[in-house]
Amino acid sequence: MTLGNPPIRCCFVITSMPVGGAEMLLVSLMRGLDPNRVRPEIVCLKEAGPLGDEIAKEYPLHANLVGGKYDVMVVARLARLFRERHIDAVVTVGAGDKMFWGRLAAKLAGVRVIASALHSTGWPDGVGRLNRLLTPITDAFIGVADSHGEFLKTFEGFPSHKVNVIRNGVDCDRFHPVAEARSQVRQELGLASTDSLIGIVAALRPEKNHSMLVAAMDRLRDKYPNLHALIIGEGPERGTIEALRAELGLNDRIHLLGNRSDTPRLLSACDIFTLCSLNEASPVSILEALACQTPVVATDVGSIGETVIDGQTGRLVPSQDVDAFAGAIADLLADPQLRRAMGERGRQLVMDTGSLTSMVNGYDQLIHRIHAVKQKRSPISMRQISLPLSS
Repeated sequence: MTLGNPPIRCCFVITSMPVGGAEMLLVSLMRGLDPNRVRPEIVCLKEAGPLGDEIAKEYPLHANLVGGKYDVMVVARLARLFRERHIDAVVTVGAGDKMFWGRLAAKLAGVRVIASALHSTGWPDGVGRLNRLLTPITDAFIGVADSHGEFLKTFEGFPSHKVNVIRNGVDCDRFHPVAEARSQVRQELGLASTDSLIGIVAALRPEKNHSMLVAAMDRLRDKYPNLHALIIGEGPERGTIEALRAELGLNDRIHLLGNRSDTPRLLSACDIFTLCSLNEASPVSILEALACQTPVVATDVGSIGETVIDGQTGRLVPSQDVDAFAGAIADLLADPQLRRAMGERGRQLVMDTGSLTSMVNGYDQLIHRIHAVKQKRSPISMRQISLPLSS
């Protein structure tokens, strides 16, 4: 039997894989990992979803393991799967049920590395009491920004030595300024080449607070009669957004584009990127916009202030302050030179601190570090022995 140093088999546990920021981030992470060091797999407790169907063509994917919210047998199913697949590391993605069931099953299966990656703060993604109970069996909690790491320590109460910060990262080769995008996108939408364009990329969910952008468009309509907004994403709030748009008479000014595969081009076409979320950690969409040299106007929540540096890479406004939001957009629309300078500084910031390479390296090093420590304590691994499978 050859002991050697085979790649670590790492399973990411998530609810499903719709088109969203955390899910896109996971896809980028899996594709970025060196298969000679980490072999990724994914578990979707529920259906695979659109991104799940896509990533299943490249990596092992296991879906539909939970029958309902109180289906406790999911623990046995997950534990059996981890043993059958000889999983060395389990990383749960997000809070909620997958964080609880994934870690508990990993412990029961004897998985060496157990970690939880968290991508938001507070409602609707609070960790909760039950998840805190599993802190002793968890090797690492992963925050996505410095202030997010502090939040995990102070608010969630996780031990400091278990909290690790791995910044979200984007592929700066894919997300970059596209010179011809400005005219192309406007032409496709039937707009004039001189029309101003602002955008948002976010799942249409309540906490993303798209109504604030619609309200800001209403306030800006008279001063900027040629201003249009792109809303990119899908979700349960589409009907609410469409109704408010119609009520304010903005059907011809606000364009709901749904999920798109050409996000870099759309971001490059925008004069300003916006985000009006009620809570966030470090949203990937902001990193993507800045990588395309598009300045950002966003609400000052979570760790957004670490990338949207007020006056440098964009503008920050108080949460739910529509007047301040509209005012910040107006200020940037009136100053093309300032927008250009902010965009250039924003791309440099992302390249320095938020690249895909740095994120992938962070996960690789964390998983290997914990695995090495555990291996010293218990040199016989699941990969070297045959374990009986529970029924």
